[in-house]
Amino acid sequence: MKNFRDLYVWHKSHALTLECYKLTRDFPKHELYGITSQMRRCAASIAANIAEGCGKRGNGDFQRFLGIAAGSASELEYHFLLARDLELILPVSMTLSIRQC
Repeated sequence: MKNFRDLYVWHKSHALTLECYKLTRDFPKHELYGITSQMRRCAASIAANIAEGCGKRGNGDFQRFLGIAAGSASELEYHFLLARDLELILPVSMTLSIRQC
């Protein structure tokens, strides 16, 4: 078993989750159960799957959970693009959020 807190990628994904929560805080209230919820769940899923993979025995399980985390990251990327196109976020803030993490 690995300690997920020792992994750089986990720290970066946790920071991304915190930024996602901050960014979506000002989304319209009617989106609370729509894109706001989706983005927050995707972001949290990245770090959570890394942590869960670390708790499994063997590298095969760990790699499988890293793959799931990568899928959540791709889903979150799409939601950032959608939020930009819906004019919920500015293109600059999206670029900064993704590049900072």
